[in-house]
Amino acid sequence: MGAPERRPRVLVVDDEEQIRRALRSILQARAYDVELAESAEAALEATAERTPDIVILDLTLPGISGLEATKELREWYHGPIIVLSVRSGDEDKIAALDFGADDYLTKPFSTGELLARVRALLRRTAGADTSVNEIAIGDVAVDAARREVLVRGETVHLTRTEFDILVLLMRNAGRVVTANMLLERVWGPEYFGDTQTLRAHVSHLRKKIERPGDVPRHVLTEPGVGFRFVGPDE
Repeated sequence: MGAPERRPRVLVVDDEEQIRRALRSILQARAYDVELAESAEAALEATAERTPDIVILDLTLPGISGLEATKELREWYHGPIIVLSVRSGDEDKIAALDFGADDYLTKPFSTGELLARVRALLRRTAGADTSVNEIAIGDVAVDAARREVLVRGETVHLTRTEFDILVLLMRNAGRVVTANMLLERVWGPEYFGDTQTLRAHVSHLRKKIERPGDVPRHVLTEPGVGFRFVGPDE
């Protein structure tokens, strides 16, 4: 018999004991190895000593804030970070993502949504390689080198801009990609804030890759923040 499969390690950082316990119970029931921290300082120490596969981090912490902790973690920790917060404003979400968070959930959140985002980020980082040219998720497959797209097995013709948006989203599948990140990578920094242009191109892209008449299944909008590409099980 082979060695047992290692359980993914999750570090939960929250100053509220009730939330820490609840998240530990939820995650342990799904076979995750969970470590708890009640402050940013404790989280940084725990991450350095026993590197987690993913960090779930509250923004409002005593001492060092969650934003500062995210920024410091990003200097040397390469795993995904999900930020949890009672703050629902777009500015807070964008700040967390710009500081290095991979995702943002507003409290209260559903258990199902949290678990889906944890799974998506762990899948992405397990095979993360932004140089990979061939990507297939759900109905959509792309060959970045040949600039070809297949949707449900049929070739779909995208404009150069639509293709670049799709590849960036698929290479970051499961992760929120901010509007400004898309604008900078696809058009250039001079287009920062031009969300109207971005929305128009995303709308055209959806018409070509989503199922007719359905609500979007792959390219989801994170209102006021950006977009996320998801697979059929998310």
